[in-house]
Amino acid sequence: MKGYIKPVATGIGVFLFLLSGTFLTTGGFKINNAEAAKNSQAAVQNALSLLLLFNDSSTTEITIKSYPIVDTGVSDYYSNNLLLTSAPTTGEAFDGQDAHYNGNQPSYTDNNDGTVTDNVTGLVWQKNVGEKMTWSAANALASTLNLAGYNDWRLPTIKELYSLILFTGAKGDGTNPETYTLFIDTDYFVQPFGDTTAGERIMDAQTWSATEYVGTTMDGNATVFGVNFIDGRIKGYPKYDPPLNTASQGTAYFRFVRGNSDYGVNNFVDNEDGTISDLATGLMWQQADDGTARDWEDALAYAEALELAGHDNWRLPNAKELQSIVDYTRSPDTSNSAAIDPLFSTTQILDPDGKAQYPYFWTGTTHLDSYDDPNDGKPSVYDKAVYIAFGEAQGKMNDVLYDVHGAGAQRSDPKSGDPDAFPDYLGPQGDVRYMLNYVRCVRNIDEEKENRYLQKNL
Repeated sequence: MKGYIKPVATGIGVFLFLLSGTFLTTGGFKINNAEAAKNSQAAVQNALSLLLLFNDSSTTEITIKSYPIVDTGVSDYYSNNLLLTSAPTTGEAFDGQDAHYNGNQPSYTDNNDGTVTDNVTGLVWQKNVGEKMTWSAANALASTLNLAGYNDWRLPTIKELYSLILFTGAKGDGTNPETYTLFIDTDYFVQPFGDTTAGERIMDAQTWSATEYVGTTMDGNATVFGVNFIDGRIKGYPKYDPPLNTASQGTAYFRFVRGNSDYGVNNFVDNEDGTISDLATGLMWQQADDGTARDWEDALAYAEALELAGHDNWRLPNAKELQSIVDYTRSPDTSNSAAIDPLFSTTQILDPDGKAQYPYFWTGTTHLDSYDDPNDGKPSVYDKAVYIAFGEAQGKMNDVLYDVHGAGAQRSDPKSGDPDAFPDYLGPQGDVRYMLNYVRCVRNIDEEKENRYLQKNL
Protein backbone atom coordinates (compact mmCIF):
# COMPACT_ATOMS: atom_id res chain seq x y z
CA MET A 1 0.00 0.00 0.00
CA LYS A 2 1.45 3.35 -0.99
CA GLY A 3 2.03 5.90 1.74
CA TYR A 4 0.41 9.03 0.44
CA ILE A 5 -0.65 11.79 2.81
CA LYS A 6 -4.23 11.31 3.89
CA PRO A 7 -6.72 14.20 3.95
CA VAL A 8 -6.33 16.07 7.18
CA ALA A 9 -9.25 16.95 9.39
CA THR A 10 -8.61 20.67 9.54
CA GLY A 11 -8.84 23.25 6.80
CA ILE A 12 -5.09 23.99 6.78
CA GLY A 13 -3.74 20.91 8.48
CA VAL A 14 -3.93 22.25 12.02
CA PHE A 15 -4.00 19.62 14.73
CA LEU A 16 -6.72 20.68 17.13
CA PHE A 17 -6.88 19.62 20.73
CA LEU A 18 -10.47 20.17 21.75
CA LEU A 19 -11.76 20.57 25.28
CA SER A 20 -14.00 17.56 24.69
CA GLY A 21 -10.95 15.32 24.59
CA THR A 22 -11.16 14.87 20.84
CA PHE A 23 -7.96 14.90 18.81
CA LEU A 24 -8.35 15.60 15.13
CA THR A 25 -5.64 14.06 13.01
CA THR A 26 -4.92 13.03 9.44
CA GLY A 27 -7.41 10.85 7.68
CA GLY A 28 -10.35 11.64 9.92
CA PHE A 29 -10.98 11.43 13.64
CA LYS A 30 -8.98 9.79 16.38
CA ILE A 31 -11.08 9.89 19.51
CA ASN A 32 -9.62 9.53 23.00
CA ASN A 33 -12.99 8.74 24.47
CA ALA A 34 -15.56 6.50 22.84
CA GLU A 35 -18.48 8.38 24.35
CA ALA A 36 -17.04 11.64 23.04
CA ALA A 37 -16.87 10.05 19.61
CA LYS A 38 -20.56 9.22 19.73
CA ASN A 39 -21.80 12.49 21.17
CA SER A 40 -19.57 15.15 19.71
CA GLN A 41 -18.24 13.98 16.38
CA ALA A 42 -21.06 15.23 14.18
CA ALA A 43 -21.05 18.53 16.05
CA VAL A 44 -17.30 18.83 15.55
CA GLN A 45 -17.66 18.28 11.82
CA ASN A 46 -20.33 20.96 11.64
CA ALA A 47 -18.38 23.50 13.65
CA LEU A 48 -16.57 25.43 10.95
CA SER A 49 -15.04 28.02 13.26
CA LEU A 50 -13.65 26.17 16.25
CA LEU A 51 -10.33 27.94 16.49
CA LEU A 52 -9.15 31.51 15.82
CA LEU A 53 -5.50 32.15 15.13
CA PHE A 54 -4.24 35.65 15.74
CA ASN A 55 -1.69 37.05 13.33
CA ASP A 56 -0.51 40.69 13.47
CA SER A 57 -3.74 41.81 15.16
CA SER A 58 -5.81 40.18 12.40
CA THR A 59 -7.95 37.10 12.84
CA THR A 60 -7.72 34.05 10.61
CA GLU A 61 -10.51 31.50 10.80
CA ILE A 62 -9.37 27.88 10.79
CA THR A 63 -12.03 25.55 9.46
CA ILE A 64 -12.51 21.83 9.72
CA LYS A 65 -12.81 20.02 6.41
CA SER A 66 -16.54 19.56 6.00
CA TYR A 67 -16.37 17.01 3.16
CA PRO A 68 -13.97 14.18 4.03
CA ILE A 69 -14.17 11.45 1.42
CA VAL A 70 -14.79 7.98 2.85
CA ASP A 71 -12.58 5.36 1.23
CA THR A 72 -14.09 2.72 -1.07
CA GLY A 73 -12.85 -0.06 1.21
CA VAL A 74 -11.02 -1.77 -1.67
CA SER A 75 -7.92 -3.71 -0.67
CA ASP A 76 -7.62 -6.18 -3.56
CA TYR A 77 -5.56 -5.64 -6.71
CA TYR A 78 -6.71 -6.40 -10.24
CA SER A 79 -5.43 -6.61 -13.79
CA ASN A 80 -7.72 -6.20 -16.78
CA ASN A 81 -9.51 -9.43 -15.93
CA LEU A 82 -7.82 -11.13 -12.98
CA LEU A 83 -7.60 -10.83 -9.21
CA LEU A 84 -3.89 -10.39 -8.52
CA THR A 85 -2.10 -12.20 -5.71
CA SER A 86 0.15 -9.25 -4.91
CA ALA A 87 0.24 -5.50 -5.40
CA PRO A 88 1.83 -4.24 -8.62
CA THR A 89 5.02 -2.38 -7.78
CA THR A 90 6.08 1.04 -9.02
CA GLY A 91 6.36 1.05 -12.79
CA GLU A 92 4.60 -2.27 -13.26
CA ALA A 93 1.36 -2.62 -15.17
CA PHE A 94 -1.70 -1.73 -13.08
CA ASP A 95 0.32 0.21 -10.54
CA GLY A 96 -1.66 3.09 -9.02
CA GLN A 97 -5.12 1.52 -8.71
CA ASP A 98 -7.56 2.00 -5.85
CA ALA A 99 -6.02 -0.45 -3.38
CA HIS A 100 -2.61 1.23 -3.63
CA TYR A 101 -3.99 4.30 -1.86
CA ASN A 102 -5.45 4.18 1.61
CA GLY A 103 -7.79 7.04 2.47
CA ASN A 104 -10.30 7.65 5.28
CA GLN A 105 -11.33 4.08 6.06
CA PRO A 106 -15.05 3.44 6.60
CA SER A 107 -15.92 3.59 10.30
CA TYR A 108 -19.38 3.45 11.87
CA THR A 109 -20.98 3.41 15.29
CA ASP A 110 -24.31 1.69 15.86
CA ASN A 111 -26.07 3.96 18.32
CA ASN A 112 -28.52 1.19 19.29
CA ASP A 113 -31.46 3.52 18.74
CA GLY A 114 -32.20 2.92 15.07
CA THR A 115 -29.39 5.19 13.91
CA VAL A 116 -25.78 4.78 12.77
CA THR A 117 -23.08 7.44 12.99
CA ASP A 118 -20.47 7.67 10.24
CA ASN A 119 -17.30 8.42 12.19
CA VAL A 120 -15.58 9.94 9.15
CA THR A 121 -18.26 12.30 7.84
CA GLY A 122 -20.12 13.05 11.07
CA LEU A 123 -23.39 12.17 9.35
CA VAL A 124 -25.99 10.23 11.35
CA TRP A 125 -28.06 7.77 9.34
CA GLN A 126 -31.29 5.88 9.68
CA LYS A 127 -30.28 2.23 10.11
CA ASN A 128 -33.30 0.68 8.37
CA VAL A 129 -34.82 2.15 5.21
CA GLY A 130 -38.30 0.80 5.94
CA GLU A 131 -40.87 0.49 3.15
CA LYS A 132 -40.69 1.97 -0.34
CA MET A 133 -42.43 5.30 -0.84
CA THR A 134 -42.71 8.12 -3.35
CA TRP A 135 -40.23 10.98 -3.47
CA SER A 136 -42.93 13.46 -2.34
CA ALA A 137 -43.95 11.21 0.56
CA ALA A 138 -40.31 10.88 1.63
CA ASN A 139 -39.88 14.66 1.65
CA ALA A 140 -43.01 15.02 3.74
CA LEU A 141 -41.89 12.31 6.18
CA ALA A 142 -38.48 13.94 6.62
CA SER A 143 -40.14 17.08 7.96
CA THR A 144 -42.09 15.15 10.62
CA LEU A 145 -39.80 12.20 11.41
CA ASN A 146 -38.80 11.86 15.05
CA LEU A 147 -36.15 9.18 15.43
CA ALA A 148 -33.74 8.62 18.32
CA GLY A 149 -34.97 11.83 19.91
CA TYR A 150 -34.10 14.00 16.89
CA ASN A 151 -36.46 15.78 14.53
CA ASP A 152 -33.98 17.40 12.11
CA TRP A 153 -33.88 14.55 9.60
CA ARG A 154 -33.65 15.18 5.86
CA LEU A 155 -33.36 13.36 2.58
CA PRO A 156 -29.67 12.99 1.75
CA THR A 157 -28.16 14.62 -1.30
CA ILE A 158 -26.64 12.24 -3.82
CA LYS A 159 -23.17 13.09 -2.49
CA GLU A 160 -24.21 12.34 1.08
CA LEU A 161 -25.83 9.07 0.03
CA TYR A 162 -22.83 8.02 -2.08
CA SER A 163 -20.57 8.41 0.97
CA LEU A 164 -22.01 5.06 2.13
CA ILE A 165 -21.05 3.04 -0.95
CA LEU A 166 -18.32 0.41 -0.65
CA PHE A 167 -16.70 -1.18 -3.69
CA THR A 168 -16.02 -4.37 -1.80
CA GLY A 169 -19.46 -5.37 -3.10
CA ALA A 170 -20.00 -7.88 -5.90
CA LYS A 171 -23.04 -8.54 -8.06
CA GLY A 172 -24.76 -11.90 -7.70
CA ASP A 173 -26.54 -14.22 -10.11
CA GLY A 174 -29.68 -12.12 -10.45
CA THR A 175 -31.96 -14.43 -8.47
CA ASN A 176 -30.31 -15.65 -5.28
CA PRO A 177 -29.49 -13.05 -2.59
CA GLU A 178 -26.90 -15.43 -1.15
CA THR A 179 -24.73 -14.85 -4.23
CA TYR A 180 -24.51 -11.08 -3.62
CA THR A 181 -22.09 -9.04 -1.56
CA LEU A 182 -23.77 -5.67 -1.10
CA PHE A 183 -22.14 -2.31 -1.78
CA ILE A 184 -22.91 -1.05 1.74
CA ASP A 185 -21.77 -2.22 5.17
CA THR A 186 -24.49 -4.67 6.19
CA ASP A 187 -22.97 -5.01 9.66
CA TYR A 188 -24.46 -1.57 10.34
CA PHE A 189 -27.12 -0.89 7.72
CA VAL A 190 -30.23 -2.88 6.79
CA GLN A 191 -30.41 -3.06 2.99
CA PRO A 192 -33.30 -5.01 1.40
CA PHE A 193 -33.33 -6.59 -2.04
CA GLY A 194 -36.05 -6.15 -4.62
CA ASP A 195 -39.19 -8.18 -3.90
CA THR A 196 -39.12 -10.93 -6.51
CA THR A 197 -42.45 -12.30 -5.24
CA ALA A 198 -44.05 -9.01 -6.31
CA GLY A 199 -42.52 -9.16 -9.78
CA GLU A 200 -39.50 -6.99 -9.01
CA ARG A 201 -35.97 -7.82 -10.03
CA ILE A 202 -33.61 -8.55 -7.17
CA MET A 203 -31.77 -5.30 -7.97
CA ASP A 204 -34.95 -3.19 -7.76
CA ALA A 205 -33.95 -1.83 -4.37
CA GLN A 206 -32.66 1.60 -5.35
CA THR A 207 -32.21 4.21 -2.64
CA TRP A 208 -33.19 7.65 -3.90
CA SER A 209 -31.67 10.95 -2.85
CA ALA A 210 -32.92 14.52 -2.56
CA THR A 211 -31.05 15.41 -5.75
CA GLU A 212 -33.20 15.86 -8.82
CA TYR A 213 -31.54 15.80 -12.22
CA VAL A 214 -31.51 19.32 -13.68
CA GLY A 215 -31.99 17.83 -17.13
CA THR A 216 -34.34 15.05 -18.16
CA THR A 217 -33.79 11.44 -19.15
CA MET A 218 -35.30 9.32 -21.92
CA ASP A 219 -38.24 11.14 -23.52
CA GLY A 220 -38.21 14.16 -21.20
CA ASN A 221 -38.67 12.26 -17.93
CA ALA A 222 -38.32 14.09 -14.62
CA THR A 223 -35.55 12.23 -12.84
CA VAL A 224 -34.18 11.70 -9.33
CA PHE A 225 -30.65 10.46 -8.66
CA GLY A 226 -30.23 7.40 -6.49
CA VAL A 227 -27.67 4.80 -5.45
CA ASN A 228 -28.19 1.11 -6.01
CA PHE A 229 -26.36 -0.65 -3.20
CA ILE A 230 -27.21 -4.01 -4.78
CA ASP A 231 -25.11 -3.54 -7.93
CA GLY A 232 -23.00 -0.47 -7.07
CA ARG A 233 -24.15 2.40 -9.29
CA ILE A 234 -25.52 5.95 -9.33
CA LYS A 235 -28.32 6.39 -11.82
CA GLY A 236 -31.11 8.81 -12.50
CA TYR A 237 -34.50 7.18 -12.01
CA PRO A 238 -37.86 8.34 -13.42
CA LYS A 239 -39.72 10.28 -10.73
CA TYR A 240 -43.10 9.16 -12.08
CA ASP A 241 -44.51 5.75 -12.93
CA PRO A 242 -45.31 5.63 -15.79
CA PRO A 243 -42.57 8.20 -16.47
CA LEU A 244 -44.70 10.85 -18.20
CA ASN A 245 -47.71 10.59 -15.86
CA THR A 246 -47.09 13.27 -13.24
CA ALA A 247 -50.13 12.10 -11.29
CA SER A 248 -48.46 8.80 -10.41
CA GLN A 249 -45.07 8.82 -8.71
CA GLY A 250 -42.71 5.88 -8.63
CA THR A 251 -41.49 4.42 -5.35
CA ALA A 252 -38.07 3.62 -3.94
CA TYR A 253 -36.25 3.25 -0.66
CA PHE A 254 -35.07 6.28 1.31
CA ARG A 255 -32.49 6.45 4.09
CA PHE A 256 -32.81 9.66 6.12
CA VAL A 257 -29.80 11.55 7.46
CA ARG A 258 -28.98 14.35 9.87
CA GLY A 259 -25.89 16.38 10.84
CA ASN A 260 -23.06 18.02 8.84
CA SER A 261 -25.26 19.84 6.35
CA ASP A 262 -22.09 21.11 4.65
CA TYR A 263 -21.18 17.60 3.53
CA GLY A 264 -20.94 17.48 -0.25
CA VAL A 265 -20.35 21.21 -0.64
CA ASN A 266 -17.08 21.90 -2.47
CA ASN A 267 -14.74 24.81 -1.74
CA PHE A 268 -12.69 25.19 -4.91
CA VAL A 269 -9.65 27.44 -5.29
CA ASP A 270 -7.95 28.05 -8.64
CA ASN A 271 -4.22 27.76 -7.92
CA GLU A 272 -3.44 29.40 -11.29
CA ASP A 273 -0.93 26.68 -12.13
CA GLY A 274 -3.15 24.16 -13.89
CA THR A 275 -4.57 22.78 -10.66
CA ILE A 276 -7.71 23.29 -8.56
CA SER A 277 -7.75 22.70 -4.81
CA ASP A 278 -10.89 21.67 -2.98
CA LEU A 279 -10.43 22.89 0.57
CA ALA A 280 -13.55 21.00 1.65
CA THR A 281 -12.05 17.60 0.81
CA GLY A 282 -8.31 18.31 0.97
CA LEU A 283 -7.84 17.16 -2.62
CA MET A 284 -6.04 18.92 -5.47
CA TRP A 285 -7.22 18.28 -9.03
CA GLN A 286 -5.83 18.50 -12.52
CA GLN A 287 -7.69 21.49 -13.93
CA ALA A 288 -7.93 20.29 -17.54
CA ASP A 289 -7.86 16.76 -18.84
CA ASP A 290 -5.25 16.20 -21.53
CA GLY A 291 -7.78 15.42 -24.28
CA THR A 292 -6.70 11.80 -24.68
CA ALA A 293 -8.94 8.74 -24.32
CA ARG A 294 -7.23 5.70 -22.79
CA ASP A 295 -7.97 2.20 -21.65
CA TRP A 296 -7.81 1.55 -17.91
CA GLU A 297 -4.23 0.29 -17.79
CA ASP A 298 -2.95 3.29 -19.72
CA ALA A 299 -5.04 5.65 -17.56
CA LEU A 300 -3.34 4.30 -14.44
CA ALA A 301 0.10 4.65 -16.00
CA TYR A 302 -0.59 8.20 -17.19
CA ALA A 303 -1.69 9.31 -13.73
CA GLU A 304 1.28 7.73 -11.97
CA ALA A 305 3.72 9.42 -14.36
CA LEU A 306 2.12 12.87 -14.40
CA GLU A 307 4.20 15.83 -13.31
CA LEU A 308 2.13 18.98 -12.92
CA ALA A 309 2.57 22.24 -10.99
CA GLY A 310 5.76 20.94 -9.37
CA HIS A 311 4.09 17.77 -8.07
CA ASP A 312 4.80 14.19 -9.12
CA ASN A 313 2.47 12.35 -6.70
CA TRP A 314 -0.65 12.39 -8.85
CA ARG A 315 -2.92 9.39 -9.06
CA LEU A 316 -6.09 8.17 -10.75
CA PRO A 317 -8.91 9.06 -8.33
CA ASN A 318 -11.04 6.38 -6.79
CA ALA A 319 -14.78 6.36 -7.51
CA LYS A 320 -15.80 8.41 -4.48
CA GLU A 321 -13.07 11.00 -4.95
CA LEU A 322 -14.04 11.64 -8.57
CA GLN A 323 -17.77 11.79 -7.81
CA SER A 324 -17.02 14.49 -5.23
CA ILE A 325 -16.35 17.05 -7.98
CA VAL A 326 -19.54 16.43 -9.97
CA ASP A 327 -21.69 19.58 -10.08
CA TYR A 328 -25.27 18.32 -10.05
CA THR A 329 -26.59 21.81 -10.86
CA ARG A 330 -25.10 21.54 -14.34
CA SER A 331 -25.69 19.32 -17.37
CA PRO A 332 -25.15 19.43 -21.14
CA ASP A 333 -28.87 20.04 -21.63
CA THR A 334 -29.32 22.88 -19.12
CA SER A 335 -25.94 24.65 -18.88
CA ASN A 336 -24.40 23.52 -22.18
CA SER A 337 -21.48 22.18 -20.19
CA ALA A 338 -20.13 19.16 -18.43
CA ALA A 339 -21.48 18.53 -14.92
CA ILE A 340 -18.50 20.14 -13.23
CA ASP A 341 -17.60 23.57 -11.88
CA PRO A 342 -16.62 26.05 -14.63
CA LEU A 343 -13.16 26.38 -13.05
CA PHE A 344 -12.41 23.02 -14.69
CA SER A 345 -11.90 22.40 -18.39
CA THR A 346 -13.39 19.29 -19.97
CA THR A 347 -12.76 17.98 -23.47
CA GLN A 348 -15.75 17.72 -25.78
CA ILE A 349 -16.27 14.52 -27.74
CA LEU A 350 -18.75 13.32 -30.32
CA ASP A 351 -21.37 10.82 -29.18
CA PRO A 352 -22.37 7.81 -31.32
CA ASP A 353 -24.82 10.06 -33.22
CA GLY A 354 -22.04 12.55 -33.98
CA LYS A 355 -23.33 15.22 -31.59
CA ALA A 356 -21.19 17.19 -29.14
CA GLN A 357 -20.98 15.52 -25.75
CA TYR A 358 -18.69 15.18 -22.73
CA PRO A 359 -16.80 11.99 -21.92
CA TYR A 360 -16.77 9.42 -19.17
CA PHE A 361 -13.81 9.65 -16.78
CA TRP A 362 -11.98 6.64 -15.40
CA THR A 363 -11.40 5.90 -11.74
CA GLY A 364 -8.91 3.48 -10.22
CA THR A 365 -11.77 1.40 -8.78
CA THR A 366 -12.61 -2.02 -10.19
CA HIS A 367 -16.38 -2.71 -10.34
CA LEU A 368 -17.45 -6.28 -9.66
CA ASP A 369 -20.74 -5.95 -11.49
CA SER A 370 -20.76 -9.33 -13.24
CA TYR A 371 -21.43 -12.58 -11.44
CA ASP A 372 -18.59 -15.02 -11.02
CA ASP A 373 -20.06 -18.52 -10.80
CA PRO A 374 -17.51 -20.57 -8.85
CA ASN A 375 -18.83 -23.75 -10.45
CA ASP A 376 -18.74 -22.84 -14.14
CA GLY A 377 -14.98 -23.22 -14.64
CA LYS A 378 -14.66 -19.78 -16.27
CA PRO A 379 -12.26 -17.03 -15.18
CA SER A 380 -13.46 -14.62 -12.53
CA VAL A 381 -15.04 -11.43 -13.79
CA TYR A 382 -12.86 -8.44 -12.91
CA ASP A 383 -12.91 -6.80 -16.31
CA LYS A 384 -14.71 -3.51 -15.60
CA ALA A 385 -13.74 -0.31 -13.82
CA VAL A 386 -15.88 2.50 -12.50
CA TYR A 387 -16.33 5.72 -14.45
CA ILE A 388 -18.21 8.92 -13.72
CA ALA A 389 -20.24 10.45 -16.56
CA PHE A 390 -19.64 14.20 -16.64
CA GLY A 391 -21.78 14.36 -19.77
CA GLU A 392 -24.95 12.45 -20.48
CA ALA A 393 -24.98 8.83 -19.32
CA GLN A 394 -26.28 7.62 -22.64
CA GLY A 395 -27.99 4.47 -23.83
CA LYS A 396 -29.52 3.31 -27.09
CA MET A 397 -33.05 1.89 -27.05
CA ASN A 398 -34.98 0.97 -30.20
CA ASP A 399 -32.09 2.47 -32.15
CA VAL A 400 -32.59 5.90 -30.49
CA LEU A 401 -29.81 7.43 -28.39
CA TYR A 402 -31.01 8.86 -25.06
CA ASP A 403 -29.60 10.33 -21.90
CA VAL A 404 -30.77 7.33 -19.88
CA HIS A 405 -29.21 7.95 -16.46
CA GLY A 406 -28.18 11.62 -16.28
CA ALA A 407 -24.95 13.59 -16.16
CA GLY A 408 -23.29 12.65 -12.87
CA ALA A 409 -24.19 8.97 -13.10
CA GLN A 410 -21.69 6.30 -12.10
CA ARG A 411 -21.48 3.12 -14.14
CA SER A 412 -18.58 0.99 -15.39
CA ASP A 413 -16.85 0.13 -18.66
CA PRO A 414 -14.63 -2.72 -19.88
CA LYS A 415 -11.03 -2.08 -18.93
CA SER A 416 -9.69 -3.32 -22.26
CA GLY A 417 -10.70 -4.57 -25.67
CA ASP A 418 -10.53 -3.89 -29.38
CA PRO A 419 -11.03 -0.12 -29.82
CA ASP A 420 -12.75 -0.78 -33.14
CA ALA A 421 -15.47 -2.75 -31.30
CA PHE A 422 -16.53 0.33 -29.31
CA PRO A 423 -18.75 2.07 -28.59
CA ASP A 424 -21.11 -0.80 -27.98
CA TYR A 425 -24.39 -1.06 -26.07
CA LEU A 426 -25.30 -3.23 -23.09
CA GLY A 427 -28.29 -3.96 -20.91
CA PRO A 428 -32.00 -3.13 -20.96
CA GLN A 429 -31.31 0.58 -21.53
CA GLY A 430 -28.52 -0.05 -24.02
CA ASP A 431 -25.83 1.66 -21.94
CA VAL A 432 -23.19 3.17 -24.21
CA ARG A 433 -19.78 1.65 -23.44
CA TYR A 434 -16.58 3.25 -24.73
CA MET A 435 -13.63 1.33 -23.18
CA LEU A 436 -11.40 4.33 -24.01
CA ASN A 437 -12.22 6.99 -21.42
CA TYR A 438 -10.66 10.20 -20.12
CA VAL A 439 -8.57 11.04 -17.07
CA ARG A 440 -8.57 13.81 -14.47
CA CYS A 441 -5.82 13.20 -11.92
CA VAL A 442 -5.88 13.98 -8.22
CA ARG A 443 -3.45 14.30 -5.34
CA ASN A 444 -3.67 15.28 -1.70
CA ILE A 445 -2.96 18.87 -0.75
CA ASP A 446 0.52 18.97 0.70
CA GLU A 447 0.80 18.57 4.44
CA GLU A 448 4.21 20.22 4.16
CA LYS A 449 2.68 23.42 2.80
CA GLU A 450 0.01 23.36 5.48
CA ASN A 451 2.64 22.96 8.19
CA ARG A 452 4.62 25.89 6.79
CA TYR A 453 1.45 27.97 6.91
CA LEU A 454 0.93 26.95 10.52
CA GLN A 455 4.49 27.81 11.53
CA LYS A 456 4.21 31.19 9.86
CA ASN A 457 0.91 32.14 11.44
CA LEU A 458 1.20 30.79 14.98
